[in-house]
Amino acid sequence: MASVERFDQETLQAICNVLGDTDYGLTGSEIGRLLDRLGIGDPTSTHTKRYRLFNALNERQKQDGCGNQVVAFIHAAMNPVSYAKQREHYEFFRNELNVALAFARLRLGEDGRLRRDKQAKTLTEAEERAQSLEKKLKSRGVHHDVLKFCRAELLQKNYFHAVFEATKSVADKIRQKANLTTDGSRLVDDAFALGQSGVPVLAVNSLETETEKSEQKGFANLLKGLFGTFRNTTAHAPKIRWEIKEQDALDLFSLASLCHRRIDSAVNVKRLYESDAT
Repeated sequence: MASVERFDQETLQAICNVLGDTDYGLTGSEIGRLLDRLGIGDPTSTHTKRYRLFNALNERQKQDGCGNQVVAFIHAAMNPVSYAKQREHYEFFRNELNVALAFARLRLGEDGRLRRDKQAKTLTEAEERAQSLEKKLKSRGVHHDVLKFCRAELLQKNYFHAVFEATKSVADKIRQKANLTTDGSRLVDDAFALGQSGVPVLAVNSLETETEKSEQKGFANLLKGLFGTFRNTTAHAPKIRWEIKEQDALDLFSLASLCHRRIDSAVNVKRLYESDAT
């Protein structure tokens, strides 16, 4: 391998932050095994994963005077064979790494190998180069449950089905929180309608004033509109006849995120009454 210039401290730390991420990165044992296989010292093995890895790779590139072993570690960690049954995880992992690598004039291909690329000057440029719609959603503060439901579709830029999954995630949360089994408009009515008693299963506020009652009804109508406009359409219309562009998808995810947050903060009044009765 031709000599690779040393990675600067900031870029190497960003790479290690991805590789050692708590949620989707390598496990501690995987890091130890790869370091051992490549003959890289592990001077701070008791530290957190990202700092342990940074210290190991940084010391090695100082020793070698080049970044070849950093590249070798990335190649070993991102060998596609290791992710044969985790394609979505691999693509997400690769996108995250490419944001950091863009500042080092490198890009990780689908084959898990690094290639030279034009250096990114800004974070926005690096994220766009990584082609990660999930990055744009995270910058909007989109609710994590929206991302959880449609991550595979986002990685494939399948906006049509990603929208479908996002709206399904809202319905699923309502069912879980209200302990219901219905769907669509019926589910919304079962969970949020005031009914003759004036007491819904889920309340988004205290319902003490007409304004608050109007807000409750308005939120129920918003949910029905979400399901009617997006979920019902994507469930029945062929993809080729109902095109959805990236900007529309981003706005829909923000709307679904708002619904998730309101449902998270809603109170299960029925459960509260049952608790008080006992």
